[in-house]
Amino acid sequence: MSRTGLLAYGKDVRRFQHFPSQQYRTAISEMITAGPTILLLIGCYAVWALATSVIAGLWQPASIAVSAVVIAMYSSLQHEIIHGHPFANQRLNQMLVFPALNLFIPFLRFRDTHLEHHRDSRLTDPYDDPESNYLDPKVWHKLPTSLRHILLFNNTLFGRLLIGPSVAIVLFTASEWRACRSGNGQVLAGWLWHVPAVIVVIVWIQWFGQIDFWAYLLAVYAANSLLKIRTFLEHQAHEFSRCRTVIIEDRGFLAFLFLNNNLHVVHHLHPKVPWYALPGLYFANPDRYLKRNGGYRYASYKEVFSRYLWRRKDPLPHPLWPWN
Repeated sequence: MSRTGLLAYGKDVRRFQHFPSQQYRTAISEMITAGPTILLLIGCYAVWALATSVIAGLWQPASIAVSAVVIAMYSSLQHEIIHGHPFANQRLNQMLVFPALNLFIPFLRFRDTHLEHHRDSRLTDPYDDPESNYLDPKVWHKLPTSLRHILLFNNTLFGRLLIGPSVAIVLFTASEWRACRSGNGQVLAGWLWHVPAVIVVIVWIQWFGQIDFWAYLLAVYAANSLLKIRTFLEHQAHEFSRCRTVIIEDRGFLAFLFLNNNLHVVHHLHPKVPWYALPGLYFANPDRYLKRNGGYRYASYKEVFSRYLWRRKDPLPHPLWPWN
């Protein structure tokens, strides 16, 4: 073999030796990064199965309570999936959370509306931010008095816990129905894909579970109430978009249940960073993030409850929008 041929052969061997090694290193790195989320998801399914079967057979109130916590955690994990965790393959990620444990919100619609919400320049906009709690002042002014009273009560933390899930589901479903009627195929596809995801849950409950269906519905409602604690003051109306997102420096049970999304401005700045890395980012340099969001901060969820359980945090008509 000529010298040129030997050189070419040597390059091919080195390329062959290097490629599998690099491929394996990438795969191992991805598995390490995905590990905490995968373990949490497995634990979530296992506890959910126990709560709806064994625990329900022992004492139904305990089953409702445990199921509510697990369903709330599952929703937090779905949020992780939306942002590209735990794997690079998003189709695989979405299959990991296929069963609709929450029943009422199609995952694909949660995904689409949440990604739209992440356009930070439009945060809190009554029309362009699907997760905004604010209304156009013109719309607010035209609402019936009875409906305004309901929404005002819902704007306290106690009201959000008590009727917040009902208000959100009614408003969301009405908006989705209007979109379907107007011919939005993407919305319709999201709901059609939701049907088998709900059937999986119903089949489990009917064939393997011991929880009554009314009790499971109550658990789902309680789970959504828990999630309303997180969303209650995630965002505020502010002239500058960077100052619209909160930091709640909580390190307790609720922070874990929400997968550290209480450090919400960190998540909005680094949406691809997994949940377990958010505290490290924030507490390594809290001044950076507090400067970024204009000091929109609470020390803990205890402070949030003490300040807003019976009081409204914000006006419902968007304070930066004109009334006429």
